[in-house]
Amino acid sequence: MPRDAGSGQDPGDRRRLAGTSGKRIGINGAVFGISGEEFRAILRAWILGVGLISAICVVNVLTIRHDAPRLGTLPPAIWEGSSALVTLVIFAIPAAVALWAARTSPRWWLAAPVHLVAVFVYSALHVAGFVALRKLAYLTLLHQTYDFGAISSEFPYEFRKDLMAYGLASIIYYLSLRQGARQAAPLASPARATFDIQDGARLVRVPIEDILAVRSAGNYVEFVLVDRRRPLMRTPLAAIQTDLSAHGFVRSHRSWLVNKARVTGLRPEGSGDYAVELGELEAPLSRRFPEALAALRR
Repeated sequence: MPRDAGSGQDPGDRRRLAGTSGKRIGINGAVFGISGEEFRAILRAWILGVGLISAICVVNVLTIRHDAPRLGTLPPAIWEGSSALVTLVIFAIPAAVALWAARTSPRWWLAAPVHLVAVFVYSALHVAGFVALRKLAYLTLLHQTYDFGAISSEFPYEFRKDLMAYGLASIIYYLSLRQGARQAAPLASPARATFDIQDGARLVRVPIEDILAVRSAGNYVEFVLVDRRRPLMRTPLAAIQTDLSAHGFVRSHRSWLVNKARVTGLRPEGSGDYAVELGELEAPLSRRFPEALAALRR
């Protein structure tokens, strides 16, 4: 059957290739250059912003309705609703600046002009956006013309409010991104367990995972290490077995302990005996130790 030249798979084979995630590029690793954790942090902050802006919008409409009942409900709803809708869109500006700040941790003299430009853009888009929406809503729903007033007096008034909204949004986004980064940080690797081999007057400290096997050698035991060293220690094999059994070592023979984690194969030798393969090293597994065979097969 012919194979796909690009993937090396048979047609119809839907198994994922080794080293791939099966997801589209840009989704699992990054969306528009934003990592998955950053995207979730920004989304959490935006949802919080939706809740806050919605609550403020409702409170403002009710307040205006109470203070000026002659206006009715629709005009205040248009004013506050248009402002809220535009705000939820332009929240992308403080989100972008917060992402930049969280990634680069800039000095204040670098961050200040960026925030200054961003808040002016934020306010200009906010005012332009809600004025356009209000004009459309007035024309469609009230059959009237909306008058924003003199830009020289109204924009500074709106800018003061936008400055507070931008600052609050920036803080929320930044804190959410920092919290997400802390949660995504890899946990510290646990310390590797080690074993002290008293080789004569010399102490040899080795990671337990680097011990392939231990064998009895008269009044000594010999440690076979992955780097081919074979230090000796004057002690009975039974004492070493007591220390190492908790770390996955198995007594395979009256003269051998093997590291289960390092076993690469078991080869029958006849009469119920086996050879335990530990890379290039082979250790005997006696039929008199059936529990060892069961343990190494698990």
